[in-house]
Amino acid sequence: MTASARTLDDVRSIVPPTLIERAFRPFWVLPLVVSIACIAAGLAVPTIEEALGKQVPFVFEGGPDGARGLLSTIASAMISVTGLVFSITMVVLQLASSQFTPRVLTNFLARRVSQLTLGVFTGTFLYSLTVLRSVRGGNDIAPFVPQVAVTLSFVLVLACVALFLAFIREITMSIQVGYVVSQIGDTAAKAVDDLYPEDPGSGPEMRWEPPSSQARWLHSGDRHGHLTHVDYEDMVRTAKAADAVVEIVVAIGDVVVERQPVARVWGLSEGVSTGDLFDDVEETRSVEKALTDALGIGQARSSRQDLTFRVRQLVDIAERALSPGINDPTTAIQVIDELHRILRPLVGRETPSPCIVDDDEVVRVVHRVPSVESLLALAVEEINHYGGESLQVPRHLHDMLEDLSYAARPELQPAITLWRERIPRV
Repeated sequence: MTASARTLDDVRSIVPPTLIERAFRPFWVLPLVVSIACIAAGLAVPTIEEALGKQVPFVFEGGPDGARGLLSTIASAMISVTGLVFSITMVVLQLASSQFTPRVLTNFLARRVSQLTLGVFTGTFLYSLTVLRSVRGGNDIAPFVPQVAVTLSFVLVLACVALFLAFIREITMSIQVGYVVSQIGDTAAKAVDDLYPEDPGSGPEMRWEPPSSQARWLHSGDRHGHLTHVDYEDMVRTAKAADAVVEIVVAIGDVVVERQPVARVWGLSEGVSTGDLFDDVEETRSVEKALTDALGIGQARSSRQDLTFRVRQLVDIAERALSPGINDPTTAIQVIDELHRILRPLVGRETPSPCIVDDDEVVRVVHRVPSVESLLALAVEEINHYGGESLQVPRHLHDMLEDLSYAARPELQPAITLWRERIPRV
């Protein structure tokens, strides 16, 4: 069966995470940046204020003792509440891991409200201590009270109060299973539109077969983890410049170990578009490195290009709810409803072609996306296995599959019928 190849315009919506996104992905980065900014402000504001030597209206008007007392109180209060915020975060992470699934911890750690709250509380503590050292009075030779800096410390306290309220709201929402399931579903629905568009490809119809020539293997090197993303646009440009074809042999989300083959390349030894030969080993290695760098490998799976991971998260929540220790089939029903939301538009669309062509309609990258049949099996099989004896779960799965059969393309009907026959009637 032939399918229309994907062009660069078709894959531009499948964007890899930017450098800033990758840099700010760890939980500690944003709090660290905010803390450093507060220390810098605590050094700069008093220095500028003393250099200007102007009286500013509507600011702190107390003396050195009052400034020291206020800053000391703020610093001690902030470090205490910072410990409270950190403790609440740890409790929520433990609750999410035990009640939902460890796979959702990445969702909780990625929440900017929690990161910003921890950063501002820590930053206010450091800012107050930094400003405190610039207060001079009593027996000091040149008494000085940084009035603007002290006032800013009070403004930071107000910001901390507002962020603490937002943090409490975020925490109370994030431990509700309906909210967690809905958030995963929102991300999955966006991934469906990006990875399985209604028009899967605007290139020529083709069926790709591996060339008969010898291929060169690309390896993961010293990296290990999951294949989190592929920069298709960069890979197509590199392959076109080398007049090569790249087939990625691992799927998004698959585990990659050190020195594992991840792709094979044809055409590197045949030259580039200018006609020059790749006689220089270093030049060939630079092309191979550029192609390998377009493959993102990380310890945690990412959801932007990994629809399978989002479905896996939902299925794991349902399995945990159906376990004998929890026995909460209603949560499994909520998960099935969200899976229904994801699968309904999916079954009406074609699986995109693995071929990605350049501007000259020459195949440059080949990477197979998960088939709709495999996603359907992932969504149904395990929930049916663990919830087969429940009164609600089989009935709800039947209702979902019946509705999917109305929306599905003809070639998917056998797969849907197969699952309808496997699910017990209640």
